[in-house]
Amino acid sequence: MRARTRTVRKAVVLAAVATLGAGLLAGCADDNGGKSDSSNGGGSKGKTTITLGLFGTQGFKEAGLYTEYEKLHPNIKIQENVVERNEVYYPALVNHLTTNSGLQDIQAIEVGNIAEATQTFASKFVDFSKVAGVNKSDWLDWKWQQATTKDGQTIGLGTDIGPMAICYRKDLFQQAGLPTDREKVGQLWAGDWSKLVTAGESYKKKAPKGTYFMDSPGGLLNAIISSNQDKFYDSSGKVIYKSNPAIKSSFDLTAKAAAEGLTQPQTQFQPAWNSTIANSKFAAIACPPWMLGYLKGQSKPDAAGKWDVAAAPKAGNWGGTFLAVPKSGKNVTEAEKLAQWLTAPAQLAKLFSVQGSFPSTPGSYTLPLVTDAKNAMTGDSPIGKIFADAAKSIPTQVIGPKDQIVQQGLTDNGVILVTKGKSAAEAWATATKTIDNNLEK
Repeated sequence: MRARTRTVRKAVVLAAVATLGAGLLAGCADDNGGKSDSSNGGGSKGKTTITLGLFGTQGFKEAGLYTEYEKLHPNIKIQENVVERNEVYYPALVNHLTTNSGLQDIQAIEVGNIAEATQTFASKFVDFSKVAGVNKSDWLDWKWQQATTKDGQTIGLGTDIGPMAICYRKDLFQQAGLPTDREKVGQLWAGDWSKLVTAGESYKKKAPKGTYFMDSPGGLLNAIISSNQDKFYDSSGKVIYKSNPAIKSSFDLTAKAAAEGLTQPQTQFQPAWNSTIANSKFAAIACPPWMLGYLKGQSKPDAAGKWDVAAAPKAGNWGGTFLAVPKSGKNVTEAEKLAQWLTAPAQLAKLFSVQGSFPSTPGSYTLPLVTDAKNAMTGDSPIGKIFADAAKSIPTQVIGPKDQIVQQGLTDNGVILVTKGKSAAEAWATATKTIDNNLEK
């Protein structure tokens, strides 16, 4: 887990543990051709085999969706080829796209890579905006736009998203004199991230011994940035992170929290950070749906039911994937049909119920598998409704091709330094120097 970009984090988290059910880590496989006899589309016994190139545990298999589709379509056999880590999967996909060889019938693309894929390889993929039966209105508008070129070509259909909330320990909040009811907790910081920091200051005054308010400065910064409409690039593709006041103010607010000792001096998804979950060392964490699974996987059994979920100060998104169909595939038409079916509201609701991957289709949000969803860590908390409400308010952001480099620089080479004695100005200078050097490579 040494690589810690947003892409890697999501892939590692989803591969590590299922959020709501007992999803198992998918076996690693080379992202190779995976195709067979072209006379019948690559199938055996007269069946057409549709191959999917995936990273981490996407959950389609674990949710039983392949089996269901094969029963509905007896002439189809589905085969997934999984690479555990996206930082291995995506460079290989780029190579296959460049050489136009070795591609699967369907290829997954993570949100951190969708801008580059859309800008650079749109001509290699089917345009779903022109595929019969695909309705743009079935997806959240901002999700659809993430995979759409300036001239209107849509290269992928959205699967999951990561609407942001704040997960908190009710027992630690109570001991610190803070409210524990999720509505009242959300009201503490509604509409303003600085109010979250103020709540942290209140927590610190009566904090249970050895605990911090939040898990890490990087997690807090990522959450704040995810709720800003303007981020690292402008609509023309120019890098603006240093001149964007929203980014600097987000950095400074996080640095303030870190300097005041409100955040643990930890980097997320590292062994030391994992142990703080197990030992109940922090009271709150920026929390997309899949984070509940990570908390469950790292917690001791007695933590079950002690967590709850409150609305974040502002809606934001962390994570998400798309399914794209290469034009050079052997089974393009059948792949289009399968991609549509896997990303339909009913199927994405099933995916959430098993894997904790929250749907990007609003039509899923009224289905019982979402509205009635519960999680062992949060007891009776209506997590489906909470995350659905957040999803509807997420701003449409410009995603740049190197967002991951900027994000990681700000967190892992930036605000974390404040916990080690650096000033906010020194941390910003180090972060921007690191980012600019990496952007030039």
